[in-house]
Amino acid sequence: MDPILVLSIVGGYFIFLMIISALTSRVGGNEAFYIGNRNSPWFLVAFGMIGATLSGVTFISVPGKVGADNFYYFQIVLGYILGYLVIALVLLPLYYKLKLVSIYAYLDQRFGPTSYKTGASFFLLSRIIGASFRLFLVAIVLKKSLFDPIGVPFWVSVVITIALIWAYTFRGGIKTIVWTDTLQTFFMITSVLVTIFLIGDKMDKSLSELTTLIIESDYSKAFNWEFKEKAYFWKNFLAGAFITIAMTGLDQDMMQKNLSCRNLKDAQKNMFSFTAVLVVINIIFLSLGALLYLYSNSIDMTMPERADLLFPTIALEHLGLFGGIMFLLGITAAAYSSADSALTALTTSFCVDILDNKDISKKRRNLVHLLFSCIIFIVIMVFEAINDQSVIDAIFQIAGYTYGPLLGLYSFGLFSKKDVHDPYVPWVAVASPILTYIINANSEAWLFGYKFNFELLILNGAITFLGLWLIRKK
Repeated sequence: MDPILVLSIVGGYFIFLMIISALTSRVGGNEAFYIGNRNSPWFLVAFGMIGATLSGVTFISVPGKVGADNFYYFQIVLGYILGYLVIALVLLPLYYKLKLVSIYAYLDQRFGPTSYKTGASFFLLSRIIGASFRLFLVAIVLKKSLFDPIGVPFWVSVVITIALIWAYTFRGGIKTIVWTDTLQTFFMITSVLVTIFLIGDKMDKSLSELTTLIIESDYSKAFNWEFKEKAYFWKNFLAGAFITIAMTGLDQDMMQKNLSCRNLKDAQKNMFSFTAVLVVINIIFLSLGALLYLYSNSIDMTMPERADLLFPTIALEHLGLFGGIMFLLGITAAAYSSADSALTALTTSFCVDILDNKDISKKRRNLVHLLFSCIIFIVIMVFEAINDQSVIDAIFQIAGYTYGPLLGLYSFGLFSKKDVHDPYVPWVAVASPILTYIINANSEAWLFGYKFNFELLILNGAITFLGLWLIRKK
């Protein structure tokens, strides 16, 4: 695709986002930046959260994984439903009852200031890594389609990518994000549907024929009942539930959008409707993955080195100009819909939780915003140098180690009435991921051939819970 055309598409897209940013940030201070003055329409939050939850990872990595893992990812998606119910019925009532700006303030009230700082610090670490992985994907695609043809180095493309996010989020924060995420979700879903239609046209098949082709293919296998395998159903189902609780319910980024709703009832309506739509969207993404492999096999296409690059390769090289344009809009929207809110949440958590300053000056808040932009750039460059696996696998594996202590802290706080010796909490939170790593590395030898997958998060949370029990006040 012509680099000038790609530049025009991406440039026009961001001009649109900047206009939205200007309109939504006319009036507002820290309250608007952090929680949108608690005035966000729930249906906009629900629709926008779809894009933020799916992100560029789902957009590229989930279809790419179908070739090796079939539809097994759907087992995790089913677990999401249970996780979102817990968030809507347990966590959201707690957050609204305490009128929290940062959800980690709960740990301060429950255990003490050290636990509070520990929880916020693990969120910062988790979100920096997660946002970096997601942006890494879009940076690779833009590099291939835009920057490589004109000789721009990868690091420059990453700087441009992050700078654009900073430009439309530093003023309005979550008040802007609610509206930009809605736009980006629309582009993301439209792009996938258009791609499916164009593949069907290339294969000369109707939608019903494509559906039959997917169902009859080996790729549609969705359930695995072999206990020792990583794709075993109950491992993935429970992992999906706890991943949702930890990476959404205990994540300032995702909860910040919910806390911007007018009241608890609106936030719960948002969560229930969002869950139903999210399951359907994930099925569509898995179906797209099967179609990508079926189409590539039908034309004897040489497969890219990374499965994550299958979708962009077909979209940009085989589906014509319109298909390429829609893909670029979709991947750009998908990546930025999660990265922009992550940057806002990082700024919010650092100012409120670490600096203890809800009323920080606008100049200093913008400086914090810029600082996290720079940190994300560094992490992306490190990841580019060492990564050799599917990004969705990498994110869930890292989440198992970084979100585990948060899962353990909140579980202990909610399901136990015991107090803990607050100064010892960081030691438990750091030791837990280390012990989890050791157990994972030796699981086959110690546990009769058992292999951990994404359920490492559950193990990590359980170890943290046990550690908190050991340092409880008698």
